[in-house]
Amino acid sequence: QVQLVESGGGLVQPGGFLRLSCAASGSLFSRNTMGWYRQAPGEQRDLVADITSGGSTNYAEAVKGRFTISRDNAKNSVSLQMNSLKPEDTGVYYCNYYNHAVHANYWGQGTQVTVSS
Repeated sequence: QVQLVESGGGLVQPGGFLRLSCAASGSLFSRNTMGWYRQAPGEQRDLVADITSGGSTNYAEAVKGRFTISRDNAKNSVSLQMNSLKPEDTGVYYCNYYNHAVHANYWGQGTQVTVSS
């Protein structure tokens, strides 16, 4: 099992910024992908950004140029710097850990991000 503990999130005005962080613990595997997904009310959970243990990144088109994902392999953590936030960025953000060896997905409890004036 993998446990994910998220921090960050909150209420911010349009144009503002937030930083989300997530720390993984438990049965970790060296080859993994960590990322962030967003779920708005009544909608499915969609990828925002992810990063492999080798450092390759992937972003949703809507956040390119505004969000930056990074990770610290020594601390088994991933962060998401969100700049120039828009109301449509609002939702619950979930940290995800994917173990490539056993094809298993793990999720954090979610953290609310609200962008509103």
